[in-house]
Amino acid sequence: GPQKCCFECCIKCLGGVPYASLVATILCFSGVALFCGCGHVALTGTVTILETHFSKVTADHAMLTDVIQLMQYVIYGIASFFFLYGIVLLAEGFYTTSAVKEMHSEFKTTICGRCISGMFVFLTYILGVAWLGVFGFSAVPVFLFYNMWSTCATMRSPMVNFTNIDSMCVDVRQYGIIPWNATPGKACGSTLGDICNTSEFYLSYHLYIVACAGAGATVIALIHFLMILSANWAYLKDASQMHAYQDIKTKEERELQGITSRSKECLNSYT
Repeated sequence: GPQKCCFECCIKCLGGVPYASLVATILCFSGVALFCGCGHVALTGTVTILETHFSKVTADHAMLTDVIQLMQYVIYGIASFFFLYGIVLLAEGFYTTSAVKEMHSEFKTTICGRCISGMFVFLTYILGVAWLGVFGFSAVPVFLFYNMWSTCATMRSPMVNFTNIDSMCVDVRQYGIIPWNATPGKACGSTLGDICNTSEFYLSYHLYIVACAGAGATVIALIHFLMILSANWAYLKDASQMHAYQDIKTKEERELQGITSRSKECLNSYT
C-alpha cells in the first residue's frame, strides 16, 4: 500500500545521503564559526587591553589598530566563503553518491563530473594547507596570553616574597606588537595583577583558545573532505569505466542472440 511505498522511498532517500560529507560539513561549519566568532571578539578585547594598559598614545599603535581591523574584515570574508564552500562540497557529495548508486539511470558520470571532482580535490588541498597556517598563527596569541597569565599566577603564589614582586614584568614591546617608543609598553607588579583580573583579559584569553581549537577542527574537516573527494573521484572513474564495459557487454550479448536465432532459423529451414 501507500505506507510500504513511503517506507521504501525513505530508505532510498537515506541511502542517497552522503553521511561522511555531512559530518565533514558540520565539523567545518562549527570550526570556522568558532574561529571567526571567537577570533573577532578576542581581537577587539586585545585592542582594549593594549590601549588601556600598554600603549596610551593612540598614534603609537595606529598601525596595529589598522592590522587588527583588517584581520576582522578577513574573518568576515573567511566566514562567508566557507559557508558557501561547505554547501558546495556537500552538494558534490550528494551528486556523487547518487551517481554511484544509480549508475544505470539518468546519472551518467561524465568527464565533466570527474573534472569538477578533481578540481575540488585540488582546491580543498590548497585550503587545507592554508588552514594549517591559520591554525599555527592562531596559537601565537594563546602563547602570549598564557605567558602573561602564568606571570600573574606566579605573583599570586605564596612562594614569592612581596619585595621582588615589582621586578616581575610583561613587556609587550618585545613581541613586536607595539613599537618600542610606546608608553608605558610594559606592566609590572600589582599593575600586571590588575590587568590579569580584568574581564577583557579573561575573556580574550579563553576566546583565543577556542578560536585556535576551531581552526584545528577546520583543518581536520578539510582533511576529512579531501579523503571523501579523492574516494569519490576514484569511484566516478571506476563507475564510468564499468559503464563502458557494461555497454560493450550488452552489445555483444545482443549480437550473440542475433547469431543464435539466425542459426536456429537456418536449421529449421533445413529440416
